[in-house]
Amino acid sequence: MQLQGKLKVKNDTQKVSEKFQKRDFVVTTDFDTLYPQHISLQLTQDKVNLLDSINVDDLVTVEFNLKGREFNGANGTQYFNTLDAWKLTKNQ
Repeated sequence: MQLQGKLKVKNDTQKVSEKFQKRDFVVTTDFDTLYPQHISLQLTQDKVNLLDSINVDDLVTVEFNLKGREFNGANGTQYFNTLDAWKLTKNQ
């Protein structure tokens, strides 16, 4: 999947465990309308550095996979979605 927009938030890399790291960011689409959409995505592992050369307010294209998972906890079954980015390009 792909989306285009403006980089709104660029978080630091989080080391979740010894073998896993992630970096969250937000891209705003429809930013020139009355109802802009703020889309939260994440980069993982060796992809976390893709944000290094991109600044807040830059126009970007993001290629990502939609991932879903099931969690069975004390409160029953819950479902979570993640937008896992694998390519990030700064637009001209």
